[in-house]
Amino acid sequence: MTTRTTVPDASQRALSTAAVRCLSLDNINSNVKAAKYAVRGELAVKAEEYRVKLAQGDKSLPFDSVIFANIGNPQQLDQKPITFFRQVLSLLENPQLLNNKDVLCTHFGYQDDVIKRAEKLLAEVQSVGAYSHSQGAPLIRESVAKFIEERDGFPADPQSLYLTGGASSGVSTLLNVICNGPNAGVLVPIPQYPLYTATLSLLDAQCVPYHLEEQKAWGTDVDTIKKSLEQAKAAGTDVRAIVVINPGNPTGASLSPADIKSVLDIAAEEKLVVIADEVYQTNVFIGEFTSFKKRLRELQQEVSGKYDNVELVSLHSISKGMVGECGHRGGYFELVGFDPLVAAQVYKFISIMLCPPVIGQCLVELMVNPPKEGEPSYELYQKEYNGIREGLRQRAFALYEAFQKMEGVECQEPQGAMYLFPTITLPPKAIEAAAAENRAADEFYCLALLDATGVCVVPGSGFGQKENTLHFRTTFLAPGTDWVERIVKFHSEFMAKYK
Repeated sequence: MTTRTTVPDASQRALSTAAVRCLSLDNINSNVKAAKYAVRGELAVKAEEYRVKLAQGDKSLPFDSVIFANIGNPQQLDQKPITFFRQVLSLLENPQLLNNKDVLCTHFGYQDDVIKRAEKLLAEVQSVGAYSHSQGAPLIRESVAKFIEERDGFPADPQSLYLTGGASSGVSTLLNVICNGPNAGVLVPIPQYPLYTATLSLLDAQCVPYHLEEQKAWGTDVDTIKKSLEQAKAAGTDVRAIVVINPGNPTGASLSPADIKSVLDIAAEEKLVVIADEVYQTNVFIGEFTSFKKRLRELQQEVSGKYDNVELVSLHSISKGMVGECGHRGGYFELVGFDPLVAAQVYKFISIMLCPPVIGQCLVELMVNPPKEGEPSYELYQKEYNGIREGLRQRAFALYEAFQKMEGVECQEPQGAMYLFPTITLPPKAIEAAAAENRAADEFYCLALLDATGVCVVPGSGFGQKENTLHFRTTFLAPGTDWVERIVKFHSEFMAKYK
């Protein structure tokens, strides 16, 4: 049985706050109240309450651990940090350790390349406790530019790169610059990561949804995008940008070069800024990752004129992939094809926040410039990196195979990212029970799953989904198979209960 927080009515709120405080729920920014972020919503709050109860020795719950499969937070779910990264960071945080290099090497397993990298970064930033250049430390931006050039085969300009406090910070910056009023609109894939809709709500701007094609491995459909664009324009919305998440969140889909070209075609024809969220670019299980930057440069070489003025911004982060350093808050975005005067305004905007976390910037450098073959730390780095990658792939397909066996559940084969987004078909009685609690049916299902198993997932309604469909999103980050078996058992009992 679920519990719900009682919300006081307007008169109660007025009595409790108006006489003694400036702020009440009725007079704060309405855009903040309108914003929704399901990934850390009611289910996550309840899961944390259960975690605390278990930690305090509560034996009354029907499970002995909580699995936070609601959010891509790898190290919360026992993904181990990369040794090279953490050793370098330890020296950046406590440079006095460099006074005892022999001890570091002989007693603590530090390699020479760890020490050299730390010294190089310290020479650049001086101290991770000091502000950096607002755009990010120049040396680190140069490393990112080299990484992009090696990845795509096309040059990157460090002056067009902006280091950020995670990709989310970059998204906020970009949408603040792009959205110039309540009529400004941004095309957002549905299902989508709710960062985009929440940020647009905060800006009082318009989300223009375009649905992905589930039966085509969550592919991007050009006709669907054009239809959404035309409808928004007819309603008076000034559509200014299109968001593409590749590989996808929550779907895990990985776009082909042809799909990317289709989006760039629309952007060229309609003068749309392309926001390419590419934070899962190393989490690809089927095929290869193709960046929007690479495809745009190829098209600019192949076709004269058409793509020359496409404005593209692509984002990356240390939070995902095999790095999984969510808490260190590091990332970057690259501007391509932007008016220099607009880029100057982007720089001004980020300058207001002074600079991104410097320790996060240093982790970005380590991500894009890991140990190379022949260097002392290379063998261990490769072992750890490939071990994490293979573990993610194995768990993704184990979960996929489990879903294949569950009644009323359909799921696309894992292609990338850290998530699966299965469709669930629930019995009419379950839908009626959800309605009786004034809940969406997928939310009702996910709450029941949490209460019975301690596994926290997110209902599809939190990401958007086609009408008359139900989904949930789950990560496959948690180790082992016990929690997967919990889901299978719960689902069987849930379906039997409501038949």
